[in-house]
Amino acid sequence: MIPRFHCSPPLSPGALVTLPEGAAHHALRVLRMKSGDRLVLFDGQGGEWQATLKVGAGGTAQALIDAFNDVERESPLAITLAQALPAGDKMDWIVEKCVELGVAAIQPLAAKRSVMRLSAERMARRLAHWNAIAAAACEQCGRNRVPTVAPVLDLPQYLAQAAAHNALSLIMVPDGAQRLETFSRPSGPVIVLVGPEGGWEASEIEAAQAAGFMALKLGPRILRTETAGMAALAALQALWGDF
Repeated sequence: MIPRFHCSPPLSPGALVTLPEGAAHHALRVLRMKSGDRLVLFDGQGGEWQATLKVGAGGTAQALIDAFNDVERESPLAITLAQALPAGDKMDWIVEKCVELGVAAIQPLAAKRSVMRLSAERMARRLAHWNAIAAAACEQCGRNRVPTVAPVLDLPQYLAQAAAHNALSLIMVPDGAQRLETFSRPSGPVIVLVGPEGGWEASEIEAAQAAGFMALKLGPRILRTETAGMAALAALQALWGDF
């Protein structure tokens, strides 16, 4: 497989692009690539670019772009994962795996039982970290459009926005009344709302249902917060996406 690297837009034929520091390190130190090796660049705007690596003095890495391939690997089902913030680094895992599964966007949420509470400065750094993970996941899985991890919102803020999306809106609860087989194929986007480790409070479920969300149950087993969103994405992709 030809190595793939995400670069900031715009890219164009004949351009000599300096690889970002992380990409250069991975190409030269991890993959041991050399001048003349082939690589693929993508800027997250769609399609990908064929290029040739140029290694300069001091270990600088550049890529000479020569051809554009208008290939898309996006799911026909636009799924937003609205994920209540989990503890520790679980969000890293969630972002990486859900990008691989084809999520269109990720909206982190602060729920009443969310454990993660960070200052504005630390949260900004964490958000940049999550978006970098999303780009790296696209490098690995072949996607040419990088899903955005949006700034954290409180659940009431997000519910006020979600009503305007005209989406099939699902909130995951262990005793939900609905199963995926009860729904028809959606004509528009899908939102999957996943709670934190301690689960949703009853008032949060009521607020989500008042905003048009339907309580979804995935089988008789209680899933962890880092499992629930991935399981829902895989099931939705198998039913209506490109699995």
